[in-house]
Amino acid sequence: MEWIDLLATALGAIALNPLRLNRRWHHMIIASLPQTLAAACGLVLCCSSGVKGADEPSAVRSHSIAEFDGKDGMNWQVVNDGVMGGLSEGKLTPNPAGTMMFSGMLSLENNGGFSTFRSSDLKLDLSSDLGLRLRVKGDGRTYQVRLATDALFRGMEVSFAAEFATMKGEWIDVKVPFADFKGSFRGLDLPKERLDTSKVRRVSILIGDKKQAPFAVELDFIRTYGATAPKG
Repeated sequence: MEWIDLLATALGAIALNPLRLNRRWHHMIIASLPQTLAAACGLVLCCSSGVKGADEPSAVRSHSIAEFDGKDGMNWQVVNDGVMGGLSEGKLTPNPAGTMMFSGMLSLENNGGFSTFRSSDLKLDLSSDLGLRLRVKGDGRTYQVRLATDALFRGMEVSFAAEFATMKGEWIDVKVPFADFKGSFRGLDLPKERLDTSKVRRVSILIGDKKQAPFAVELDFIRTYGATAPKG
């Protein structure tokens, strides 16, 4: 860069004999000072972009739903397809590192084929957010995250579900937009139902991919993500 060469030469001349700096160099340094400072500032900003968090918005709307550290006040319950005569088995295993393992065996016998764990009753207004963000380490299978609101079908709770894929043995962050959630009731699609994110009453994780095999997914957190908050 020309400005770097000029600055280095000028500083070198000053260091060798500051009293003999001629007018030509004096004028060149003064004339180039604004461009030099601007370029230097640009270099600093460019380098700072490599610092962790430098390119992340400073004010992004987000809610923590579950951290799985035993301190978030969440109570979880496993529900298997045994309630409908199935033979699937699932269990939750807390990890001292602050994660939760959901594992078991999915069975398709007796018209079964699902295992889920769900939160206790919640009262969340997520209407300012765009979707859910989960950090998971899975087995390569596809899972569902489900939300319940005050929506009812024939007096029973409507479930709003969206799928997310996992990578075997690798931690990944997945984003699930609220727009992807579809309403259903015990396998019956309810296309007219719309998720009201201002009235979230329960969150669940479910596996029901019709594959009879062991499953395991470890969760670090469930949070929301959203647009950058307005200034002021």
